[in-house]
Amino acid sequence: MQTQVDGPSPTGRTPVPPIRKRRKGGNFLVDFYGSAVGKKYVMAVTGIMLLGFILFHMIGNLHLYEGAERTNHYAEGLRDLGEPVLSRTVLLWGARLGLIGAFFFHIHSAYGLTRINQKARAQGGYTQDRDYVAANFASRTMRWTGVIVGLYLIFHLLDLTWGTANPDFVRGEVYGNLVASFQRVPVAIVYVIANLALGVHIFHGTWSMFQSLGLNNPKFNHLRRLFAAGFATLITVGNVAFPIMVQIGVID
Repeated sequence: MQTQVDGPSPTGRTPVPPIRKRRKGGNFLVDFYGSAVGKKYVMAVTGIMLLGFILFHMIGNLHLYEGAERTNHYAEGLRDLGEPVLSRTVLLWGARLGLIGAFFFHIHSAYGLTRINQKARAQGGYTQDRDYVAANFASRTMRWTGVIVGLYLIFHLLDLTWGTANPDFVRGEVYGNLVASFQRVPVAIVYVIANLALGVHIFHGTWSMFQSLGLNNPKFNHLRRLFAAGFATLITVGNVAFPIMVQIGVID
């Protein structure tokens, strides 16, 4: 059950967003996730998980500059994480399942927030205050950069994990598979464009993450912006460099 204010407030102030009342006997976590605040928290937490993976993945790929042997050894070592306490690949698959869950709830909560905002606007319930410092090109294109990143992820898996989109794919030869893929100019261009979109998405996502968690203070907003810009730049430059370095022969 929801209560909301329809139309403009008699005082001239912006009406408050719809408030979801907890159902009697309902599950707290389900009710919390059903609210806009809950979805924002889930987006922020899953965003942190995904950003951590993206950073770790980019740092791991730096082994490409050390050659095939070091890169393949690193990739194989990921399968041995947790041994001898855990069996081989158990920790790796645990991380994969966690990332799949984070990716799913990140998309689901983003979709849910979009639906809540659209419904509120249609009913005249409220207009959300815009933070015009962050409401720039990145924020206006979040939906589209998210779609591009999602499609890129599917192609990336087909190309370098399953090998379906890579005619020269050899299982276990991580370095050779990547070089063979990036030597194809259209594929290199796709990776560059996709990672530019990822950088834009990361910039606004990192900025918004602090606000979603309630860490929003005008005194520190410039630091938030610097951190968001710095992190997005680091990931973008690191990832875009790989296909470019293969194309010019630095990685061969």
